Amino acid sequence: MKKTVSTFLAVCSFFVAFTQTNLPKSTWRAALQRGAYELPFGLEINPKANGKYEVFVLNGSERLAMDEAYMEGDSLHIPMLIFDSDLVAKVSGNQLTGSWKKNRNGTWVSVLPFKAQKGDVYWFSKTPAKTAKNVTGKFAAYFQRPDRKDSSFAVGILDQKGTKLAGTFLTPTGDYRYLAGDVIGDSLFMSCYDGSHAFLFRAAILPNGNIQGGMWSGISGYQPFAAYRDAKAELPPPTALTYLKPGFETLDFAFPDTKGNIVSLKDDRYKGKVVVLQLSGSWCPNCMDETRFMVPWYKKNAKRGVEIVGLMFERSPEMNVSGPKIDFMAKRFGVPYPLLLAGTNDANAGKSLPALNKVAGYPTTIFIDKKGRVREIHTGFSGPGTGKYYDQFIEDFNALITKLLSE
Repeated sequence: MKKTVSTFLAVCSFFVAFTQTNLPKSTWRAALQRGAYELPFGLEINPKANGKYEVFVLNGSERLAMDEAYMEGDSLHIPMLIFDSDLVAKVSGNQLTGSWKKNRNGTWVSVLPFKAQKGDVYWFSKTPAKTAKNVTGKFAAYFQRPDRKDSSFAVGILDQKGTKLAGTFLTPTGDYRYLAGDVIGDSLFMSCYDGSHAFLFRAAILPNGNIQGGMWSGISGYQPFAAYRDAKAELPPPTALTYLKPGFETLDFAFPDTKGNIVSLKDDRYKGKVVVLQLSGSWCPNCMDETRFMVPWYKKNAKRGVEIVGLMFERSPEMNVSGPKIDFMAKRFGVPYPLLLAGTNDANAGKSLPALNKVAGYPTTIFIDKKGRVREIHTGFSGPGTGKYYDQFIEDFNALITKLLSE
């Protein structure tokens, strides 16, 4: 009897081990279900030696690494822990079926249905018919805000090749990252998923070349929008939104890192140096994009006499809640400079830095000269998905640092 039980358990263990490492290297067409509409993106799944999986989300040209995935029973878990987010799906042959889950107050809840089919990745149509429409160019876009009667302004940058479409929308506080999709007939469709945001655009292309439609975001967000061709469309200067109040030239703060060490600009480490303050948050994808730029830049340029300090504005003011998220971000991106818990990302954010008129958005980058004076405050970040705008940011960033170092 004991031998029979042992044999049975061994067979069960083998079966479980087999099912938990049975996904081959593969690509998948994935989609979240937002009401009646699909929000598609791609997945690339690569098995690892330890029975875990390396997973990348594909948004057009973006290949975004998720955290290490794993099997639990018959379900694959694809986490993005920094965003308290998880794709959980039952594996059934060439199909994944499950949900996108978010952690809310310590409890995982399903927010949107999720499915994926192994094979070629495509967005809204596998073989879209040729179209006479072409939306390549720059647009002045207006999104109707659900909580107000006015509209928020953005600059749309679209690039169409055949029926394939890529682009983004730039706003005064950041961009919508990598959007990808198709032009089908007289309509356009674009989407993006990054573990935090889920965007879906569906719009009609009007005879005059303008665009009118809607944006679905996250679990329940919706905004109608209209976009007009405008080669001269520009955002307001990013240096005009946040500024020092009259009578102030410097910033004074003392915030803790996750180990409880208090860091201040008065510390010897920062005396006589150019300092860049990165107002950020572990919940913010645009902040992640800026951090991907900042980390290698700092490693290359710190010896020139430059320091960076990350001021983290989190959802909770409690270190036991926000500290692990900050540490996870630091580990994920290999951040070599201090990350401090400065406050919460709500209407009270400005109280942490009372010399500022407000914190208008994340990230916000503050440049401080060798004498401790604030020289420029830049709201938002044009990430790599914005093309030439990202290149222009890097050029302006380097020019300003060089100028401050030469003084």
